[in-house]
Amino acid sequence: MADKEAMTIACEPIGSDAALREVAIGKHELEMPDLMLEEVLYPWGFPLMVKTNSREVLRQCRELWGKFRLRRNRPPICAEVWALESDAAECPPAPTYRLMSGVWMTIADADNYCVLNLDSCKSRVVITRTALNYPLYAQYFLLGMMACCVTVRFTTPIHAACVASHGKGVLLCGESGAGKSTLSYACARAGWTYVSDDATLLAQEDDSRQVIGNCHQIRFRPGAAKLFPELRDLEITPRAAGKPSIEVPTASMRKIHCAETVPAEFVVFLNRNWSGPPEIVPYSKDAARASMRKALFSSGKVRLAQHEAIKRLLEGEVLELRYTSLDAAVERLRELVMEGK
Repeated sequence: MADKEAMTIACEPIGSDAALREVAIGKHELEMPDLMLEEVLYPWGFPLMVKTNSREVLRQCRELWGKFRLRRNRPPICAEVWALESDAAECPPAPTYRLMSGVWMTIADADNYCVLNLDSCKSRVVITRTALNYPLYAQYFLLGMMACCVTVRFTTPIHAACVASHGKGVLLCGESGAGKSTLSYACARAGWTYVSDDATLLAQEDDSRQVIGNCHQIRFRPGAAKLFPELRDLEITPRAAGKPSIEVPTASMRKIHCAETVPAEFVVFLNRNWSGPPEIVPYSKDAARASMRKALFSSGKVRLAQHEAIKRLLEGEVLELRYTSLDAAVERLRELVMEGK
């Protein structure tokens, strides 16, 4: 009967009383809540506008990026987050990932997922309020993914730690488990400036080789507690999946100097499977290029621009540090910075 009445009104001539009657149409059960809250945050110094219907979402986004301040004035990237009610009582499962034609999908279940359009740099996240009760899960798997659009639009991700001495940045490169975080922290303990542990961003806007990192946190493998006594009483950060780690805010560490951005003067690949005295030797630029390209998840013109950025980064010397002892490695890097060899 309701459908028949609606059709009758639709067929009335314009201007008739029936056509002017207001028809009350409720919200469709599949429609998402209105996003009435918004806040601009600055992951790695770039503006990200988060729109949501949840104050808890904004609070957790501040935990992720609230320590960063605007460094590069760009139009903000928009991210939309819908928080839904759910009957689930437990943390969602670890998600699966798919990358298709510039669209990145992180899917835990029907009510917890993230879709990133890496070409248009738009992100949409759907998350249950139950999942928000598990902040480590929510931030690591879903909310934190929104910053990927920032990295794609404005930077080239480099799988490397970064430290600096006398204003000169050193990228410490290598595969997972190469010792990047351990050596970067050993340098920081020895008075170097700490920039990042294993993920560094190469700025796209110029040819200055300026790199950016999350200097506000450092992550260690559990085995690092054997090397650094101050880590022995710290708990392993729980994760639904991925490598176990000890995550420490650098603000809680005494005498650690930090910087969000430095110029990258040296590119050094790590080889700690070495039995002799530490040495620095030339490293294959082809191997370095292949290694760095593996960290990219962009496509099209963005991918080509990132390839060009890597090419510029590798125009200087590319080196390999062979070492066993951390202290000896730190000293050899100091000689590299001071003497250029």
